[in-house]
Amino acid sequence: MGTLKTEPARLRTDLLAPPVAAALARWPADAPVDVDAVLVAPIDPDLADTAAFCAAYEVGLDESANCVVVAGKREGVIRYAACLVLATTRADVNGVARRALDVRKASFAPMTDAVELTGMEYGGITPIGLPPQWPILVDARVVATPYVVIGSGVRHSKIALPGAALAVLPGAQVVENLARSA
Repeated sequence: MGTLKTEPARLRTDLLAPPVAAALARWPADAPVDVDAVLVAPIDPDLADTAAFCAAYEVGLDESANCVVVAGKREGVIRYAACLVLATTRADVNGVARRALDVRKASFAPMTDAVELTGMEYGGITPIGLPPQWPILVDARVVATPYVVIGSGVRHSKIALPGAALAVLPGAQVVENLARSA
């Protein structure tokens, strides 16, 4: 994964947001991907944004995925979901994601809401350790990626893991065409 210096994430909880560390501690022993295949690497937090990160650490945009929190309202209740798409694409928020949430209109959740509800830092939000009631919509191209880099819940590190691991996260739904070309 480029120039990242990775090690098993479960051994470096100092590089993870608390909800992410807790989710890794609960990782099922019989999961199709072993917890030790979930790796973490420290990075410069000023380089956490995707383009800067990929350039600095020589990671291809096609090996990096972004997790965005989307929200929509139905019958007065705000519904949230996470969308995970490759960095070469953009989430179809008002099409596929909106239909998955079963709302009339979906948009990116406000930053303050996303941070407060996930317990993660903005720019580091990851699908691992999200609130259990949230669906995690994972674009099929992410799942097909042998190893993909995602957030760790904090800006000073990144997680690398097999794309297939994202399909078996609690609440995960693999969605064809969740993303469109950027």
